[in-house]
Amino acid sequence: MAQLFFKHGSMNSGKSIEILKVAHNYEEQNKPVLLFTSAIDDRDAVGYVSSRIGLRREAIPVTESTDIYGIVKDHQPKPYCVLVDECQFLTKDSILQLVRIVDELDVPVMGFGLKNDFRNELFEGSRWMLIYADKIEEMKTICWFCERKAIMNLRVIDGKPVYDGEQILIGGNDTYFPVCRKCHTNPPLS
Repeated sequence: MAQLFFKHGSMNSGKSIEILKVAHNYEEQNKPVLLFTSAIDDRDAVGYVSSRIGLRREAIPVTESTDIYGIVKDHQPKPYCVLVDECQFLTKDSILQLVRIVDELDVPVMGFGLKNDFRNELFEGSRWMLIYADKIEEMKTICWFCERKAIMNLRVIDGKPVYDGEQILIGGNDTYFPVCRKCHTNPPLS
């Protein structure tokens, strides 16, 4: 029986490397997968899942108008699993399409993404994944500044923490740090 999985974690928790590993493990057994990623994330070109350790792979970019359900339904051979990176950037409609893939096509879906933004508010896609997912798993990493578990993302511009602004600003280690609650409130920046 297929299920909808949501694996979330702060920046640098290994989400992208995990999705690439899962895809590899299925395909090593000759079980095809479909890989999707948000078209918003253009750090390594649109339509790629890329990890910080250098692994990358092409994926189907998702926009608000992408018919994810139709792509999966019409794909031959039928995929054994659908993998979605950066699902925090997806819309409610896109998440509901993932639900339909699980419930109507009996294909498991694993979504990976951030839970909360730099203001500690849920992203739209994450909110709906938390509501609809059959299984939710936190991927862990440590705080950039101390030894605690990172549960938040600190946005930094010109060496200063930022707590207001647009929710989405694509960036990597130059813009965001995975941090614990204490260091998010009072980051030890020079």
